[in-house]
Amino acid sequence: MEGSVRRSGNGVRINAQLIDAESDAHLWAERFDGDSGDLFALQDEVTSRLANALGVELIAAETARPREHPDAFDYVLRGRAALLKSRTPDTYREAINSFEHALALDPQSVEAQSRLANVLVIRALSGMAESMGPDLARAEGLVDRALGAPPSYAHAHIVKGHVLRAQQRWQQAVSEYEAVLALNPNVLGALTGLGMCKLYAGSIEAGIPLAEQAIRLSPRDPDIGFCYNLIGTVHLLQSHIDDAIVWLEKARSAMPTEPSRRSRLAAAYALRGEAERAATELAEARRLSHDNRFLSIARLKAIGSLGVPKTRALFEATYFVGLRKAGMPEE
Repeated sequence: MEGSVRRSGNGVRINAQLIDAESDAHLWAERFDGDSGDLFALQDEVTSRLANALGVELIAAETARPREHPDAFDYVLRGRAALLKSRTPDTYREAINSFEHALALDPQSVEAQSRLANVLVIRALSGMAESMGPDLARAEGLVDRALGAPPSYAHAHIVKGHVLRAQQRWQQAVSEYEAVLALNPNVLGALTGLGMCKLYAGSIEAGIPLAEQAIRLSPRDPDIGFCYNLIGTVHLLQSHIDDAIVWLEKARSAMPTEPSRRSRLAAAYALRGEAERAATELAEARRLSHDNRFLSIARLKAIGSLGVPKTRALFEATYFVGLRKAGMPEE
């Protein structure tokens, strides 16, 4: 490819992400040792990375085109485009409104159902809903409708995994994510969701390779902060504080408005003895959260998902110790 921008036949602009993906393919090819399995794996990763980059570009390009009378698909694209922005309560509301319009125009749309369910459950998990309960209840109903309509829609299974994870039904969520990955091992939402479930189900170390695979496949993905956060959380729970801070700072940079990233970074800073930086991050976590989960240790434990006893013990020994040092009261 030449230059930093190309225009395809239908006028869609493809930016430097694709150039970078192709350049990286040449670097990966240098590591090819002649084994055909390695070659097929390389081809699979290159194809997936190009597809991920192109998918983001297509969503942005399609939503930029003026429509006098938008249809359900247009509103689905608008909702997905809203989620390419920095995540805030307004961003989530914009996406929800777009998916609601899509459902109003096509009540049987499996994609609109699953996309709306997805944004509701992610908003609830992030702490940007005023209350988790209503969002989770509606998300569960929507995704069950989507899963009940043939043919099977892979994204609906990812969202079902998110709902089950929010309900702390770890093993059932793992089954949903693994079912998607069995068909396509390069689905980012399934990789990161599976990594989080593995962590909360007690397989702490298993989350890092899954997050690393997702980063390789889509290093500029709008949701890349979830991958950084997963790696940082594993290091935090293992008391690898310096490594945790590196990854949690990357998560904060990628998704600066997500309150949970701030709280985990606050704990890590406090454990390293950086009291002022810890207090600043905790204050930001409180400001950004809309369900007040970071007001006290007791409230956070009541709302947050801490996993099986093994994982809960690690959170107690690291995350909550750090939050106390950062200034979070017990009650």
